[in-house]
Amino acid sequence: MTDFASLALRRELIDSAAARGFERMTPVQAQTLPAILAGADVLGQAETGSGKTAAFGFGLLNKLTVDPDRTQALVLCPTRELADQVGQALRQFAAPIANVKLVILCGGAPMRAQAQSLNQAPHIVVGTPGRILAHLRRGHLQVDALQTLVLDEADRMLDMGFIDDIQAIVGHLPAARQTLLFSATWPESIRDISARFQRDPKQITATRGDGPAQRITQIFHRVTEAEKLAVLERVLADSQRRQRGFAQALLFCNRRDDVDRVCRHLNNRGVSALALHGDREQRERDEVLLRFANQSCAVLVATDVAARGLDIPSLPLVVSVDLARDIETHTHRIGRTGRAGESGRAVSLCTPGERDRAERIAAAAGLRLNWAAWPDNDGAARAQPPMATLVIQGGRRDKLRPGDILGALTGEGGLDGHDVGKIEITTVRAYVAVARSKAKAVRDRLRQSGIKKRRFRVSILGD
Repeated sequence: MTDFASLALRRELIDSAAARGFERMTPVQAQTLPAILAGADVLGQAETGSGKTAAFGFGLLNKLTVDPDRTQALVLCPTRELADQVGQALRQFAAPIANVKLVILCGGAPMRAQAQSLNQAPHIVVGTPGRILAHLRRGHLQVDALQTLVLDEADRMLDMGFIDDIQAIVGHLPAARQTLLFSATWPESIRDISARFQRDPKQITATRGDGPAQRITQIFHRVTEAEKLAVLERVLADSQRRQRGFAQALLFCNRRDDVDRVCRHLNNRGVSALALHGDREQRERDEVLLRFANQSCAVLVATDVAARGLDIPSLPLVVSVDLARDIETHTHRIGRTGRAGESGRAVSLCTPGERDRAERIAAAAGLRLNWAAWPDNDGAARAQPPMATLVIQGGRRDKLRPGDILGALTGEGGLDGHDVGKIEITTVRAYVAVARSKAKAVRDRLRQSGIKKRRFRVSILGD
């Protein structure tokens, strides 16, 4: 049975699955949820984009008790970007359950503000190991009632050197808990931490016949360094042609200065592009990802900081402007496309000195390396996104809800419902995707009319 209603789920979660358009369980959900709901520890291997967040999310929410206010679930993620996405997904899954409080704790945000958010214990905490451990050691986070620990993308956390922090965190947790460990790969180190932290786990490998290798078309172009930008424009123009309209793309460079250089070039050529790398402040990185996710940006140019944790369900194209340094990095890059059953294209630009590395990457994917001819077009890839992002200087602290903002936009704001995209609300501000052609007019109206009879500062992100 692959219907969520076939499981012993509380009615709110069955309704949530239906509201999210989850008609049937994915393989990872069908294989892991029965064991999770039965209270077993699970060691799960599943590809990125397979639906594992819903698997452990529905599992931990199913046994959640909103009264009293006690922290009952902890989800550890390797990066801030993934933690934000997991937190947002869990909030959406929990929407039909009244009064569920979730807090995201990651580096890059003030400790004091996070500590204040923990004064009333959240039911669910999602975060990165270092910041979670810091709050535990300071006594800000109380976990004596914890029921569920989730280690998401555990292999990546080990690669990033988090094992000592994870060990210390587990030392604060009740022994009588359920531990769910998900990993894309099962190296010996994963089995070691499973043996340390889990009790007789159910080992589940979720596979599907149309996995990433079948859904992603890989293309390799031979170029010189001087030819890269011209070929890149041809590749982007070809993607727009194939999609018959607006199509987003994620580009990877190995160096931060190359990210900025490629981003500037594309913007000068009429392609709406944003840059993402470690030199950016955390808030700026969050806003770049948000604009890409809500279609306020056509092209995201990034270092491998974005190779994990970026979840755009319908991303048709990934381009390695610089060939990945190793096979694992290449695998994670191309895994950003071909997600959730969609097909995708992964293009790699290879200089003559990278031929041997390209051969190894292709061999690891079971491919015979055939060099493709460059796309036959004029490289005119001018692409402007359909949406723009409004920033409202008010958030959850001001009791703003998505319904309040939507009502203001479709009322005094003068928009039709289809002109409004994603609405994301943080503690102090809200981000709203609206039709680009109407963004300035809507901004001006909201400044005058306000929301819930209150006036907020409103701007267009990036203007």
